[in-house]
Amino acid sequence: MQLFDWIVLVVTLLFIVIYGVWKTKGSKNVEEYILGNNETPWYTVGLSVMATQASAITFLSTPGQAYHDGMGFLQFYFGLPIAMVVICVTFIPIYHKYKVFTAYEYLEKRFDLKTRSLAAILFLVQRGLGTGLTIYAPAIILSALLGWNLTAMNIAIGVLVIIYTFSGGTKAVNVTQKQQMFVIMSGMLITFFLILNYLPNDMTFSSALHIAGANDKMNIVDFSFNPEEKYTFWSGITGGFFLALAYFGTDQSQVGRYLSGKSVRESQMGLIMNGLLKVPMQFFILLTGVMVFVFFQFNPVPLNFNPNNKIIIEKSKYKNDYHLLEKKLEALSEDKKVINLLYIDQLNQDYDNPILRKELVALSSKEKDLRDHAKELIQKADERSETNDKDYVFFHFILNYLPKGLIGLLLAVIISAAMSSTASGLNALASTTAIDIYKRNVKEEKTEKHYVNVTKFFTLFWGIIAILFASIGTLFENLIQLVNIVGSIFYGTVLGIFLVGFYIKFVHAKAIFYSAVISQLTIFVIYYFAIFIYPSGDEKLGYLWLNFIGAMLTIILSMIMQVSIFRKEYHFANENGK
Repeated sequence: MQLFDWIVLVVTLLFIVIYGVWKTKGSKNVEEYILGNNETPWYTVGLSVMATQASAITFLSTPGQAYHDGMGFLQFYFGLPIAMVVICVTFIPIYHKYKVFTAYEYLEKRFDLKTRSLAAILFLVQRGLGTGLTIYAPAIILSALLGWNLTAMNIAIGVLVIIYTFSGGTKAVNVTQKQQMFVIMSGMLITFFLILNYLPNDMTFSSALHIAGANDKMNIVDFSFNPEEKYTFWSGITGGFFLALAYFGTDQSQVGRYLSGKSVRESQMGLIMNGLLKVPMQFFILLTGVMVFVFFQFNPVPLNFNPNNKIIIEKSKYKNDYHLLEKKLEALSEDKKVINLLYIDQLNQDYDNPILRKELVALSSKEKDLRDHAKELIQKADERSETNDKDYVFFHFILNYLPKGLIGLLLAVIISAAMSSTASGLNALASTTAIDIYKRNVKEEKTEKHYVNVTKFFTLFWGIIAILFASIGTLFENLIQLVNIVGSIFYGTVLGIFLVGFYIKFVHAKAIFYSAVISQLTIFVIYYFAIFIYPSGDEKLGYLWLNFIGAMLTIILSMIMQVSIFRKEYHFANENGK
C-alpha cells in the first residue's frame, strides 16, 4: 500500500466515526437511543437495512464465490422480495400497533414472558456469534494479505464501531450507514468498470459474458430438486424466503432499523426499497466476481489465492512438488490466453465456435485438477490449513491490479461494510439485553437516563464479546456461507414462534414454548447428522432448508400440542375470551 492509499483509508473511516458521534450525541431517553425518536425517513430506513445485511463478508466472499462457482449463489436471494412484502403487510403494522422497542417484546404481549425470553436468548446467541464474524471476516483476510496483526485488526474495527454506536445508539447506526453505503457502492462500481477496462482491447462485454458462459459461470437458475445442492431455485424460494422472513422480520438488528421509521408507511417503503434493490445489488457483486474470473483468463493467477498456504508450502518438504504444479499452471494459463483470444476473434465475427468452447472447458477442468492437487499438498503440509481460497480471490485482484488510491478506497469499502453490520448487531444486542432481559426483570422503578446508560453499557459489553469471539474464531469453508449457516440454525425456530403469534390465534403460551424448544433441539440434531459430520462439499442437506424445517416444525408441533397436551389451557382461554 502507498501513502495515498493510507490517507484515503484513514480519512474515510475517521469521517464516518466522527460524523456519527457528532450527529447523534446526547440521547436523553430510551426512545431516542433505541428508536431514534421515530424520525428516520424511508430512504434512510432502506439504506440502513441494506447496509446491515451487506457486511464485509458480502464484498470479500461473494465475488470469490462467483469466481469459483458462478452466478448460482444469486438463487439464495430469490425469496427475499416475497419476504419483504409479507413483513410489510403483517409484521410492521403489528410492531407499530404495540409500540414495541424490540421484536421480542411483542411475544410477551401475545404469549408470555418465558416465550419472549426464549426468543430473545436464541437471538442473542446467534447474533452474538454473527457480530463476531462480521469483525473477524475482513480482519483475517486483510491480515493474511497485508501482513497486519489479526488481533490488532479485530480490536481496531471493533473499537471504531463501539465509539459511535455507544454514543448515539440507533440514530448513529442509521446516519453512518448512509455514508457507508455510498462508499461501498462507489468503490464496487469503480472496480467493476476498471476490470472491464483491463480486458483485451478487442473484447466486448458480450464477449466476456460468452467466456464466462463457456466456463459454466453464468448458470443463474437451477430447477433441480436435489436436496444436496446448496443453491437451487426451490431452496432459494422456500429456504431463502424463510431465512429472509426470519432475518428481516424477527432479528432485532434489522427490526430495529425500521422500528425507527417515521411511520408505518415510511418503514414499509424502506423495506420495499430493499426488496427491489437487494437482488440486483447481489447480481452486480456476483457479476463482478465473474468478470474477475474472465480477467484471470488473460493474466497470471496463483495456484491458491490464500497467501498463508504459500508460506506453509515453502516451509514443507512438498515445496518442489508445489513448484512443479505452479509451472504447469503457468503453461496452462498461456494456453488459456491463446484459446480465449481466438474465441474472442471469432465472437467478433458473430461465430460462437463450439470446438473452442470445448477446448476452454477442457482447460478449465485441467486447471481445477491442478488446484485440487495443490490443496492436497497444502493439507499434507499442515492438516490445520484452510485450503478453500474463495474469500481471498477478490482481494488478491485488488492488491495486485488496482491503481494506488483505489486500493485505499476498496479497503475502506471492506472495513465500512464490516462496521455497518457490526454496528447494527451491537445496537440490536444491547437493545435486546437491556429491554427484554434487564428491564423486564428489574422490580423497582428506574429513570429513563438509567436505562439509556444500561443500554450503553451493554453496547460496550457486546462489543468486547464480539472482539473476543473474532480473536479466537477460525476460518470456515466460505465466510458468507458460515454467517448464513449460523443464522439458518436459529432463525427457523424464532420465525415459527412469530408466525404462530401472528396467524394462529388458538395456540397459546405453553404449546408454543415447548414446541419451540423441541424444534430448536431437533435442528441441532439435523445439522449435526445431515451437514456437520460430512466433509465439506458432501452435505446431505443444503443448510437453507434448516429455516423451512425449523419454522414448519415449530408451527406444526405447537398446533398438535395445543389441541392435545394443552387442550385445557385452550378451552380456558376460549371461555375467558382470549
